[in-house]
Amino acid sequence: MAQQNIYDNDTFYENFKGLRSDEINFNDVIETPIITKMLPDLRGKKMLDVGCGMGQHAMQYSKAGAESVLGTDISEKMLAFAVENNSADNITYKRLALEDLDQLGEKFDVITSSLAFDYSEDFLALMRSIYALLNDGGYLVFSMSHPISTAYDGVYDRYTRTEDGVRLYANLHNYGIEGERHFKWVVDDYEVYHRKLSTLINCIASAGFVIEECQESMVPDEIAKKHPDKFGGVIHQPDFIFFRCKKINYNL
Repeated sequence: MAQQNIYDNDTFYENFKGLRSDEINFNDVIETPIITKMLPDLRGKKMLDVGCGMGQHAMQYSKAGAESVLGTDISEKMLAFAVENNSADNITYKRLALEDLDQLGEKFDVITSSLAFDYSEDFLALMRSIYALLNDGGYLVFSMSHPISTAYDGVYDRYTRTEDGVRLYANLHNYGIEGERHFKWVVDDYEVYHRKLSTLINCIASAGFVIEECQESMVPDEIAKKHPDKFGGVIHQPDFIFFRCKKINYNL
């Protein structure tokens, strides 16, 4: 199955744009600080940002000194926003699905992705495609939804709650059953792919990468206390997982 284009759905896109425009959101407050700390020195690097979305990360990398940044995404709406709001002389945007990355035909020093790999049906094939696009010694740094989150199948409530609806803890159901997940999030048939943590690690290693670092997101106590309406309740459950992987040529 090809990567879904849910972000060109008018309802979903407008909702997502509203979430990102909020000063306090999971992407900017939780995800971006972690992935930024895991990046290598970007000065003079040729970069690819897979699933670039609205281009916030591409602009961040441009300002950090990257020689060039290519942002790819399947969504026409997201790319239009990126071109209008996050453009620079060294940034290029291209409409391209995850499954078609091998069409690029060029090499990069650093490849990044922020919360886009959840939509990949064949994660091993994706890792192999990215490995082939990297120069020797190059880095892949990416985030995706944590397997604890993607295990959610929409059948039961995601959380056990108090009588007042306050979340006590996350329910883990069908974690060991991998594959497509369909549930309601803004739209009725939102789709992601669930994989166990061991599957993610084994696919990364099978593609040839060395995993240098792995992080799991946690909501800092001060943020949870300051914004209980957004981050309160279950703060011990990691929403995102992060990997820093290196391509090493052992034949050199």
